[in-house]
Order: sequence, then C-alpha cells, then structure tokens
Amino acid sequence: MPELPDVDVYIEHIAARTKGKALEKVRLASPFVLRTAEPPLTAVYGQKVERVHRLGKRIVFDFTALHLVIHLMVAGRFRWKELGAAIPGKVGLAAFDFTGAGTLVLTEASTKKRASIHLVDDAGLTALDPGGMEVLGSSVAAFAAKLRSENHTLKRSLTDPHLFSGIGNAYSDEILHHARMSPVKLTSRLTDAEIEKLHSSIHVVLKEWTDRLRAEAGEEFPEKVTAFRPEMAVHGKYGKPCPRCGGPVQRIRYAANEMNYCPTCQTEGKLLADRSLSRLMRGDWPKTLEELEAKKAEGRAVVAPPAPPPKKGSIAERAASFIPKRGG
Repeated sequence: MPELPDVDVYIEHIAARTKGKALEKVRLASPFVLRTAEPPLTAVYGQKVERVHRLGKRIVFDFTALHLVIHLMVAGRFRWKELGAAIPGKVGLAAFDFTGAGTLVLTEASTKKRASIHLVDDAGLTALDPGGMEVLGSSVAAFAAKLRSENHTLKRSLTDPHLFSGIGNAYSDEILHHARMSPVKLTSRLTDAEIEKLHSSIHVVLKEWTDRLRAEAGEEFPEKVTAFRPEMAVHGKYGKPCPRCGGPVQRIRYAANEMNYCPTCQTEGKLLADRSLSRLMRGDWPKTLEELEAKKAEGRAVVAPPAPPPKKGSIAERAASFIPKRGG
C-alpha cells in the first residue's frame, strides 16, 4: 500500500498537472470502484481543481464545494497519460480526463479490487478522515500523548490510521529499525527519552524517503511505486544482512502482512515468534540468533511440528469428515 512518502510524491506530480484544470469527465471501467451515488460524478464535470492534498493515505481533489477522494489501498496505482487515453484492460479501474492537461488513470493489479472513489461534500470528507495524527511537524509532547492514549505494540500503534496518519507496514519497519526499537514493545512501557527518539526517527525516515522518491521521479510521473525497495534497511529483507550490524534480518508473518526487524539492533538478540508457531514448537523454538544458527548447523529446520489429530467429537474432527478422500 502506498504510504506517506509515495502518496506525497504522487500528489506533487498530480497537482502540478491538474491544479487549475477542469475535470472534463470520469470514465469507469468498473462501477464498483465508485462508492458513492450522491452527488453524481457529473456534479464536478467542468469544475477546476482548486487543490490536491492527502487525507491519511487517500488523495483528495478539492473542487468548489465537493471533494473527489481516491483510496489506492494495497495495489492501486496511478498513471499519467495523454488526454483521452484508453483505460488498460484487466488492471484498469478508471480514468480522469482534465481539459488541456491529460488523463490520470487509476489501476489496480490485484484480483481483490479494494481501491475506491468517493465524491463527497465537506461533511462526507470529515467522515472519511480516520483521524490519525500527522506526525511530521508535530511536537514531541503531542506525539507522546497520542502514542500513550492506547496501549498497543509499537508496530500496531504506528500503523493504526486512527492514531497516526500515512504510516503503513513498510515504513513502520524502517522507522523502528532506525530507532533501534522492538516492534512488539508496548507503548505503555516507553520512557520519555524513547518516545523522543521514536518521534525523531519518524521525521528522519519519512523525510529521507520522500526526498529520495522525489529525486528518483524527477520530472517524470512516478509509476514505479512499490513497498519493497532495495535501499530499505529491513522491510522485505528477510535473511539479508542488516546494514547497521550485518546480522540477518528476521520476520514474522501475520495475515497478509509481515513484520521485519533486526534482532541484534532491535530486540537485544532475541528472536520474535508469532503466537501460534511458538505455541506449537514450545521449547524447540530458538530464542536467539545463536540458537537459530546452531539448529541450522545441526540440520534441524525451524518448522512447526505436524498438528496432532483432532479430538474425538471436536469441531475439527467434524470438519475433517467433510474433506473428500483422494480418488473418492
């Protein structure tokens, strides 16, 4: 999912091309991408774009009294084409034609079509705002109050859009690595000094990556937006050497996401384990990098043991009875 640095660079390029230009038409390849029925899209046809800005991870086009809001979600991306360009097959969702400027094409390279378009008034825009704090430019005191308002792990807090704006899975990994903090440390256990350090790391990482992406795009429209970049320290770098200490980067997978970290720099050498896997492996789960390397040297793979057979009469046993036998 495009996060603050990518979205801000998108906005800079979109604003440079569309501000002051009239929205001629919106063409939809899929009616499901539009999540609002009233007001109709025709209500902003012919109106000039007054401003393009970010709302969390959403991109907002301000018109006279209405706002066109686009949420890219995980796989949504933009392309800038000549005016009237066709919407690409398979991945194309919509095209926004701007008079005398060009066409902004919305794509989504995923079978799960989650990207969305809303056309709303001021009240509707407020309703779409998750309410997260914009950390860039915030004071340490305000950041500390927000961070301590709920007790979660650092990873969860940083990626919660109701707490902080624009930070997702990728940059939270990078921020925590820069701050040398464990992703599973609880916010209630942070000292004032640690919070100040985290606040600083957020500024450093987000500004550094925004500048890097801006320089990478140059005058060209940014079309190579990805959450996995070779210059990143730990995100997507499982098994690769940490750029700071040289130790192997580790990860925890959960749902459709993964958490990447350096045990040496962030967890005092301890390996983190997801609850289900560590519960299955119990005492066999390596607690440190040294134990992990020892198990590898012994040829003992760090994998979960086979699950025990379901208890008689249990839900699992009943569910298993519905699985067809091979050849049946």
